[in-house]
Amino acid sequence: MNDFLKTVAASAILLGLGACASQPEPAETEVAEAPEPVVVEETETETNTTTRSTVTEEPAEPVREAYSGPKPGSLADFRVNVGERVYFDLDQSRLDADDREILKRQAAWLQSYPEARIMVAGNCDERGTREYNLALGERRAATVKDYLVSLGVDPARIDTISYGKERPIAEGSNERAWALNRNGFTQILSGATG
Repeated sequence: MNDFLKTVAASAILLGLGACASQPEPAETEVAEAPEPVVVEETETETNTTTRSTVTEEPAEPVREAYSGPKPGSLADFRVNVGERVYFDLDQSRLDADDREILKRQAAWLQSYPEARIMVAGNCDERGTREYNLALGERRAATVKDYLVSLGVDPARIDTISYGKERPIAEGSNERAWALNRNGFTQILSGATG
C-alpha cells in the first residue's frame, strides 16, 4: 500500500508540473483545428421520440491582412517605392551615391514596365540668372538620362526638359528650400498600369 501511495503521489506531482509548464503561443500562420461537431437533440413530447442530429460548423477563414500599398506598375508605385527625384549640390550636375541608388531603382522599374515612357526635368534653385539656371537644369536632366541609359534603359523612352528656376517645389529663400529645388525629377508620361 505504501508503494501504491508513492506511485500515486509521484504521478500527481508529474501531472502538476506538466500543467505548470508553459506552452508557446501558436504562430499566426497556423491553421485552426476543425471544431468538434455539435450534437443537437430534438425531443417530441407527443410521441416521446428523440431525434439526434450532428451539425459540424465550418472553421472560419483565417484573417489575412490585405495589401494596401500602391498597385505595382502605377504612378503611385513609382513615386512611393522607387523615388522620382534626385538632388544636386549647388551649381553641380553630378550624382552622388544616394542619387545613383534611386536611379538604379528607376531603371529596374522601367525594365519591368517596358511600355512606360518618362520625362526627366532638370530644376534649379532661385539663385542665378534665368539663362544660367536653364543651362544647369539641362545638364542635370542629361546626367539623369545618361545614367539611366547606362543601366540599360532605351534612350528613346526618355525625354528631357529644363525648367531652370521656374518650377520650385519648396517656397522660400533659405538653404532648405534651395536644396529641395535643385533636383532632377522623373515623371511617367505613359505606360504606367493605373
